[in-house]
Amino acid sequence: MEVHNRQRLRNRLRTGLGVLLTGFLVFLIGIRPAYFGLDRSPVIGFVQIAVFLVGLAVMCGGGYLVFNVLWNGREKSLLADIGFRLVSTGYLIAVMSGMADVFGIGSHRFPKVPYFGAVQAMGVLAGQVLIVLGFLMAIPLPYRLPTPMTRSRPSSTEQ
Repeated sequence: MEVHNRQRLRNRLRTGLGVLLTGFLVFLIGIRPAYFGLDRSPVIGFVQIAVFLVGLAVMCGGGYLVFNVLWNGREKSLLADIGFRLVSTGYLIAVMSGMADVFGIGSHRFPKVPYFGAVQAMGVLAGQVLIVLGFLMAIPLPYRLPTPMTRSRPSSTEQ
């Protein structure tokens, strides 16, 4: 039974890492399509922004799968729950920043060609930083049994 459980955990870990690496590949295609011979324009357009945001979403999903394996059925700590929510918030900030022109909150409204400028890049970068912080918060710490408290001085009722 233990061997079957280990094998199942290994398969889930491999799946999560595979999803993570696939997302990273899609993210790279979106960020630098010239590396793959896919660059058609000197500017960063809607399709390129969409591709790297989809890659970022797949990476977040793969990271979530990997961290669920690392927690191995244990109850997640409050810090880990906050971390997973921070990952989602960071992704939302990255999407809203990257697609600001498409959503109508950027400097170049959608009928024009979307422009991925410095402010949007900083917003996407800030979202990615939050994603990394969220995953760092979700790292499972080694479980320790609580130790009994030792009393160094007698309490006031014992004197």
